[in-house]
Amino acid sequence: MLDMEIRRPTADDVLKVSAFFRTVVTDTFLKEGIGDLVEDREEEIRTKEQYLGLDLESNGEERYFLIAVDGDDIVGTIEFGPVSELILRCTDGSYVGLMEVGTVFVHPDLQGQGIGSRLLKAIYSVLHTRGFEEFCLDSGYRGSQAVWRHKFGEPEYWLKDYWGAGADHLIWRVKIQDCTSN
Repeated sequence: MLDMEIRRPTADDVLKVSAFFRTVVTDTFLKEGIGDLVEDREEEIRTKEQYLGLDLESNGEERYFLIAVDGDDIVGTIEFGPVSELILRCTDGSYVGLMEVGTVFVHPDLQGQGIGSRLLKAIYSVLHTRGFEEFCLDSGYRGSQAVWRHKFGEPEYWLKDYWGAGADHLIWRVKIQDCTSN
């Protein structure tokens, strides 16, 4: 087991976290068979970097990140913030006021070792402390969808072929009390 610490990021972490985003997103795109979508990959990385910037600029008010660190290495990330336009559009606005959990990334070499679960438990605690009883999350990646279906059951919204033939988009609404054992 890693000697892992979960903590808030600082300005000193930005370059390492950005490199971590690039590693995980590139690996995910390759595993999903969309490695040739370079512009989409770069946009995904830029968005995550912008979210991290919002967190640091607002001291966790606009976006709230936690990072998992093993020694000097970033091994995982998670964040929450306002629900995305994509989710609002796909749910006809029914998720207004919820927080969206996202950027749940674990280093490709360390996936399946409980890092993501520990990050989730930490973010549940922060959300609960801030008065939230539920949150939402979404995914268009098949690998991530399998993880979320295992943890949270079937999604509330299953948008078939949203990203093209065979590329569905799934959206979950999750009560924190129902997932504290996940």
